[in-house]
Amino acid sequence: SGINAEYGARVLRKIPAGKEISRTDRFEFNADFRHKLFKIKINQIQTRETTEENINTTERVFQDRQYQIDAAVVRIMKARKTIQHSLLVSELYNHLKFLSNLLI
Repeated sequence: SGINAEYGARVLRKIPAGKEISRTDRFEFNADFRHKLFKIKINQIQTRETTEENINTTERVFQDRQYQIDAAVVRIMKARKTIQHSLLVSELYNHLKFLSNLLI
């Protein structure tokens, strides 16, 4: 059929062509796009996470995990009353999935 791989198969054209997107890139509607059986997929552009956002996300995950560890320690100590440190650590590994994933 009449679909050109470079221009006819896309609803939007990126100028200049390429995978990376910058502030100076333009997107145009491709008026030449025509096909009865062709499904149109318009994907959202996913922005990359900045270094600062990555640090903030890591800190929030660490804080959430700390709360989970504290809650697990309280649950274990309520059930056992007294326990050796090594047994407490092994119980924590059994209760919390993310700790065992960190070791693997």
